Amino acid sequence: MRDIGRLALASTTIFSLIASTACTASSGESGDGGAGPSSKPASTAPGTAGAAGIGDPDFPKDGNGGYDVRHYRLKLGYEPAAKRLDAVASIDATALQDLSRFNLDLTGLDVRTIKVDGAPAAFSREGHELTVTPAKTLAAGRPFAVRVAYGGRPEPIRDADNLGVYGFIPTADGAFVTCQPNGAKTWFPANDHPADKATFDFEITVPKGVTALANGEMAGRPRESGGKTTFVWRERHPMVTYLATMTLGKFQLREGRTAAGLPNLAAADPEYASALNDLYTLSGKITDYWSTVFGPYPFGSTGGVVDDYAAGYALENQTKPMYGGFDPDEGIIAHELAHQWFGNSLSIKRWQELWLNEGFATYAEWLWSEHKGEETAEQIFQRHYGSLESPMWEYPPGKARPDDLFNNSVYTRGGMTLHALRQRIGDKTFFDLLRAYTARYKYGAVTTDEFIAMAEERSGKQLDGLFQAWLFTPQRPASW
Repeated sequence: MRDIGRLALASTTIFSLIASTACTASSGESGDGGAGPSSKPASTAPGTAGAAGIGDPDFPKDGNGGYDVRHYRLKLGYEPAAKRLDAVASIDATALQDLSRFNLDLTGLDVRTIKVDGAPAAFSREGHELTVTPAKTLAAGRPFAVRVAYGGRPEPIRDADNLGVYGFIPTADGAFVTCQPNGAKTWFPANDHPADKATFDFEITVPKGVTALANGEMAGRPRESGGKTTFVWRERHPMVTYLATMTLGKFQLREGRTAAGLPNLAAADPEYASALNDLYTLSGKITDYWSTVFGPYPFGSTGGVVDDYAAGYALENQTKPMYGGFDPDEGIIAHELAHQWFGNSLSIKRWQELWLNEGFATYAEWLWSEHKGEETAEQIFQRHYGSLESPMWEYPPGKARPDDLFNNSVYTRGGMTLHALRQRIGDKTFFDLLRAYTARYKYGAVTTDEFIAMAEERSGKQLDGLFQAWLFTPQRPASW
């Protein structure tokens, strides 16, 4: 993610832009009826309840325990004029324990019916927790299928002091959908935490003339019927829920392939039509270059979307970074595309380790500048290191704070940590490490300890002092 609004005040070059403290084939399935939430009592069947959170101490109610999602199939119909969503979410999961009941994350929206393995299930709502009680206890290790029919008017999450507006954001011609950190629950029931990754199918029906964009690649051409168009998108690689999107609007598109042969799709709202060609060209060029630096591109396509919603940030939605209401420059595109490796393919297990996403993407901006023959990473590092009074020295980025998650320190000091590591172990070992790291943990989840251990393994050096100084000490490092 890049916070464009706040960073402009602190920027000294276009490469330090983040220097601020910071988804129908039909319109629903009427056969499910219009029943409201179940009032059935909780099951008394043997077994245990899945936890209401996945175990992240900083976001204790995010995600859910007791199961692992393998796949989401989202059948979504949206009417921009009425701002109404009607949907069916089918979720394939595996029980990690005996489950008499389990939770999904969903905020707002009306749930009509839920079935588990084809049988009606009882359910209840409390806050953003949707508690599901299947007819029979689910045995540990057993795959199971959940089908949720729901609808209503989606509303985004508003957190002005920290994260701004995110989730499903209705716009005049559709929707701008950017969900970091926990906004997926505003438009589909989910295990909404990056520790649980899954593949996705999207079937999105909108009025004719509206384009529906989602992650991955389109499965066939759009289908038109009865004044509506249905788009089918498939992301066959594992993805965290906050990267899922169903962005809708009247977009201009440019499709093709990068010089290395990767499918490339750029989209721009007519208000930003002048940005379309540059977005397409730069996205292809930068993706191909990062593939030589970080290892093979992990997904099936690249590109980006510029919408006219003034979000004030960009977000690295898997395969389709989103740029909210501005024409992105090369540094921002480089940042969001680096996230396809760092954050998307390699995802964090806990939010406190966000520097593994943002520090790496920020350092990628500096590498792009260096590649272009502009400021080197060393020059950018020294400029930031010379900012003696910067508040980032009081904020150790190795443990991001839940009330200030996207602080400048997580980005800039996180990037500086990588440059300090490069200085210590040398260019060849450093870049070999990055490629080995993305290969070892491809499509998985990572921790800071795992990265440190791998850096020590590849370099043959003891690096505890360096990482302690840069990631965990609330002061400006004097030596490392």
